[in-house]
Amino acid sequence: MHTCKLHDQTPSTARPQAGGPSHLPVVSAARRGARVALLAAALLGGLGAAPGLMAQTWPSRPVRIVVPFPPGGINDVLARVVAQKLSAQIGQSVVVDNRAGASGLVGSGIVAKSPADGYTLVCGSTTTVPVAPSLYKNLTFDPVHDLQPITRIAVVPSLVVVHPSVKVSSIRELIALARAQPGRLNYGSGGPGSIQHLATELFKLRAGIDLVHVPYKGGAPAMADLVGGQLTLMFEAVPTALPNVRAGRTRAIAITSPRRMGSLPDIPTVAESGLPGYELAIWLGILAPAGLPEDVLRRLNVELRRVIDDPEVRERFVSQGAEPVSDTAEAFAARIATEVTQWAEFARQTDLKVE
Repeated sequence: MHTCKLHDQTPSTARPQAGGPSHLPVVSAARRGARVALLAAALLGGLGAAPGLMAQTWPSRPVRIVVPFPPGGINDVLARVVAQKLSAQIGQSVVVDNRAGASGLVGSGIVAKSPADGYTLVCGSTTTVPVAPSLYKNLTFDPVHDLQPITRIAVVPSLVVVHPSVKVSSIRELIALARAQPGRLNYGSGGPGSIQHLATELFKLRAGIDLVHVPYKGGAPAMADLVGGQLTLMFEAVPTALPNVRAGRTRAIAITSPRRMGSLPDIPTVAESGLPGYELAIWLGILAPAGLPEDVLRRLNVELRRVIDDPEVRERFVSQGAEPVSDTAEAFAARIATEVTQWAEFARQTDLKVE
């Protein structure tokens, strides 16, 4: 069994349950009736029981998007593009707050335990939501049930990148080298359960090879060590892998998408260059604490989909190797439910657990 221990998970704290008092005191003074009604609605709305008022007042203060990874990673890069455009649309500041730790679970847990009022969101991903229940034994929250999906924002494949000193130019050659030197090649990741970790473990499973996992607290420091020659290879998201590839500091030998990217036509897929059937692309999406009032959820979904449909935003995403996408909240939730089952099967096949 592959077991990795994490020690920086946020301790559990209970979030107040949605609801409110079943009745309010009767006020006899008619002239004060309107004021009392507004106060009652405000109290109930703060507890999730007056969604109409929430819709009228949201957003009345800055919105925070928690990125549960260090600055410079794919979640951070795309979240900042979204935050800038969303701020312009809603007339309020939208602040990106990096809360790294435990492969994205620290920041995700903070959001899961925050008030469900539309002012605290998280830029989650495949790894922090549908993957997590299958890999982590001691979660302090439920990523699937304690977070409300709003919409995906992008789908991102990974590049298989190697240090220039590694004498391979294709997946077929990489597999042959790994088989000739079992346990000698290593790979970096953003931590146990990160997309770099999962993509490489899936590759190992399909190729029948042995690679040594070296986990880091984020993809950026792992990439720094790959550039420095301490690592052999990485499966890194296209937007964050490309700068080093273009600068010649690393070499891309394949991409994990089902077909070649139009912006990178010379880079073959993993499937066509040595491992048929392999493909993996993660999604990034915006989620909120569960219990979000329905009309605030709808408003957020509309505003975020407007962001993704903006030509400038789409161009910025595509230029970095990310495919812009969006969903209804219902479609996003259904996708997560399906992927929970798929990743549970992967965890069973690899006997992969993270503590």
